[in-house]
Parts: sequence; C-alpha cells; structure tokens
Amino acid sequence: MERVVLVTGASGGVGLALCQRLLEQDGRIHLCIACRNAQKSEETRDLILASHPSAQVSTVEVDLGNLASVLRVSQELRCRFQRLDFVYLNAGIMPNPHVNFKALWHGLLTGKVLHMLTTAEGIMTQTDRLNGDGLQEVFATNLFGHFILVRQLESLLCGNEKPSRLIWTSSSNARESAFSLSDYQHAKGQESYSSSKYATDLTSVVLNRKFNEQGLYSSVVCPGLVMSNMTYRILPVFLWKLLMPIMWLIRFFAKTYTLTPFNGAEAHVWLFKQKPEHLDALVKYHSCTSGLGKNYVEPRKIDVDEETAEKFYQKLLELEKQTLERYSDLLD
Repeated sequence: MERVVLVTGASGGVGLALCQRLLEQDGRIHLCIACRNAQKSEETRDLILASHPSAQVSTVEVDLGNLASVLRVSQELRCRFQRLDFVYLNAGIMPNPHVNFKALWHGLLTGKVLHMLTTAEGIMTQTDRLNGDGLQEVFATNLFGHFILVRQLESLLCGNEKPSRLIWTSSSNARESAFSLSDYQHAKGQESYSSSKYATDLTSVVLNRKFNEQGLYSSVVCPGLVMSNMTYRILPVFLWKLLMPIMWLIRFFAKTYTLTPFNGAEAHVWLFKQKPEHLDALVKYHSCTSGLGKNYVEPRKIDVDEETAEKFYQKLLELEKQTLERYSDLLD
C-alpha cells in the first residue's frame, strides 16, 4: 500500500516545496495537504497536480491556532485513513516581527554579526496576542495545535507494521534563553517565535522517549533562512531585493542561508529517506546550501535539558486536559 504523508502549512514556502520534492522522491505516496482554508487547499492541490498529474493528493482544512479546528480535522483524518506514515508539522507564524537595528549595529562592532544574522539572536522580536482559546497565538499555532493533532492521531501513528514519523519544522532561532517553564506560552516576553521553536525541540525529545517502542519516531529540522511570506514580513520587499546580492555573498560564510524554499526543504526530504531507528533523537537536522549552491544536511546536537523537556511535556498534558474539557462535544 502507498505511504500516507500529511503536511501542515502546505500552501507556500517550505511546505509547498516539500510537497513537490516528496512526489519527486516517490510518486506513489498519498499526499494529504493541510491549509488554513478550503480555497487555499484546493489552489495548492491544483498547483501540485499541474507538475505531478498522476499524484494522489487530497486536502484538509485546519487552523492550527484554533483547537476546535484541530479536533475536527483529527476526526476527519481518523475516518479517512487507517494509518499515517509521515506527518510534517510545518505550519507556523511569526506575527509582527521587528528588527532591532541598534543590536545589529552592536553585533557588527563586536564581531558577533554573523552569528546574529544566522540565528536572529538578539535582533528579532515579535508582538504576540491571545487567540480565541485564550492561548498565546504563536505558542498555540507553532506548537500546541500540532501537539493536540499528534495526540488525537495516535491511533493512526502507533502500532503499525512500519514506523511512523513526525518531522517538526524548528529553527536555528530556537534558544533556551527565550524559553521559560514558568512562562512556556511566552506571554511576558518578545521572542515568542524563538520560545515556540525551543518548545518544539523539547517536545520532540520527549515524544521519542514515550513512543519509540510503539513505532512512532520524532525528528526536528531547521530549513535555514528561507525567503518566504514569513520572511518578507520582517522587512519591506524592496529592501529584501536590495539585500539579496549581499545575502548570496553571506552564504559563502553562512551555510544555513538556504534562501529558496526548495533548498530549505532539503533536511525534510533527507529524513523521508532515512530509517528512523538509526537517527539520533537529540539531533536537529539543518538544511544547508554551500556558496556554490550545493544542498546538504548537517546534524547538530539539540541544546536541551531532558529533565526540562519532561517537565514541559507534563505541562502540555495538563494544558491539554484543561482546554479539551470545553470541547468534549468534538471528542469521540
């Protein structure tokens, strides 16, 4: 039987490029694309079928920042499929990003500018807000919605003849300094994106410990710096166009400047071809592109404390219990 692959955030950027590249790797897969609205899903499906007319592509509508939407799509997926082989947890948001040019200038003077440009550490802030469920929007969309999705789909992911895979899109911007167990939704800070991606790394580590014996394996990837709709919100488009020649030059020194969604999906596609039993649960797989344009994958140890990861996982379970009580009518 064909493998079933679910991709969230599939309508553009790395998600769309990933869908195209997966079908190039194996045209027999059943690709299920998840987007926030039905029109976007159908437009994306048509776009994929234009280049892969014989592919099996279905769609689901889900807003990862809305728990009712996540529960509905989980029920739909359980009715539609008997198993899921791959779930690419790729959807994410970075609302109202701001660049701290003063910090960037200081980095230039202190010789730390390259590190800052490749990780956005100290130069990128966001303004977050509460969503309709009373959760911080970035935390809910980037992590918690995906966590609930995984929990609701355990029957499709565990106990299959072959292992199932979770592949989370994380970031080099995931930093312990932006995360706090006492404020894990990052309500009090201005680096909600970084916090949510570090929380993603923590979650993946624990999921492996909890579910590997049931045939479910989790990995995290970093697509590098990709020019996408999310990136274009940081600076005006015309400014990005002016900076592009400089960015191509920086890539000779910063291999994570993948720049295109096709390049950014390199690690996602590489993991599609690997046996999960041979992967290190404490490694993040980075998409890299050399100065001459060659794509490759670089594994790097995740900077996580496993005790902190376990404590955070327990907090997620507590929050899950609290939030699902109001949606009991959507549960089986």
